[in-house]
Amino acid sequence: MSSRVRLSVEMPVAAPVPQVWAAVTDWPRQSQWILGTTVEVVEGDGRSVGSRVHAYTGRRPIGFLDTMVITAWEPPHRVEVMHDGKLIRGPGVIEVQQAGNGSVLRWSEDLEQPFGAVGRFGWRAVSPLVRAGFRRSLATLARSVERQWQRGESD
Repeated sequence: MSSRVRLSVEMPVAAPVPQVWAAVTDWPRQSQWILGTTVEVVEGDGRSVGSRVHAYTGRRPIGFLDTMVITAWEPPHRVEVMHDGKLIRGPGVIEVQQAGNGSVLRWSEDLEQPFGAVGRFGWRAVSPLVRAGFRRSLATLARSVERQWQRGESD
């Protein structure tokens, strides 16, 4: 029996949609703000359906590789990926919408939980840390984009 893990974070960003979109979909730049993760485009341009992205979390040799393919590309509001690796599998969505004078960034993952009962137990143990790390990573991105916007910089 396969169970799913839903991970979803919403983050307000005091910057316009195009700036937030450019930052969150700059895959290699994600390495600067996603905790402990290095991200790279390995196939395609990273800005179209069919492009492949790899994210390695941890310090080699201890960590895991998250492989994904872009399945929808709707700039500047939505990108969908399908995680298709050995450990992480399932859809993910990043959305950027107008919110007042700024934006709201929504990042959600709906992933298969590996390792059966052991995985379910393990997820209960680590999920508060994973969720906190995810939220912290998006807050770091938001602060970076806001500082760039305030300085008049854009991607």
